[in-house]
Amino acid sequence: MARPLPYHDQAEIFARFQAAEPEPVGELDHVNVYTLVVAVALSAQATDAGVNRATGPLFARVDTPVAMLDLGEEGLTEYIKSIGLYRNKARNVIKLSRILVEEYGGEVPSSRAALEGLPGVGRKTANVVLNMWWGHPAQAVDTHIFRVGNRTRIAPGKDTLAVERAIEDNVPAEYQLHAHHWLILHGRYVCLARKPRCPDCLIRDICPHPEKTER
Repeated sequence: MARPLPYHDQAEIFARFQAAEPEPVGELDHVNVYTLVVAVALSAQATDAGVNRATGPLFARVDTPVAMLDLGEEGLTEYIKSIGLYRNKARNVIKLSRILVEEYGGEVPSSRAALEGLPGVGRKTANVVLNMWWGHPAQAVDTHIFRVGNRTRIAPGKDTLAVERAIEDNVPAEYQLHAHHWLILHGRYVCLARKPRCPDCLIRDICPHPEKTER
């Protein structure tokens, strides 16, 4: 496994990301922490834009676990059927909503372990919620971050957990809170999978990737 970039390079990279986007935010629409959990759970193997199209009308009607249970699985399915794996996701959302009502008084818990205990909520989803809602420096590693972390050697790792740990171990502390958002945005709009937009890259001169593209 490749070694991560040295500290001074990491600091320079994230200083540039911060200068370009001082307060990066997630692109999933939500109105409270409950709808954030639902949106992130629905976003697995789907685009944020596609999820937002479905959840706009949904969240205008439903914004609590009780309201979701009142809507029911079939009612929820009608709102989210444009999203991949919608039947399984609808089932999980109803199950997690019931658990929130019965075990947490309708509130979303703020611990990773409790969040991961909800149906359809894995470590990545839990980390997104911890970061975006409660301001924890949690690193939610998706396919974009995994690619960027390894390609740039900001956070190399053989799996998502290894990349998460590499971010925690190597990215300077002052950039940890927004690190995963900067990396997601970089992977989504610049460091693309098939043809990265290297000429437009803020960190081209630091990135060690040997196959940089030209215009």
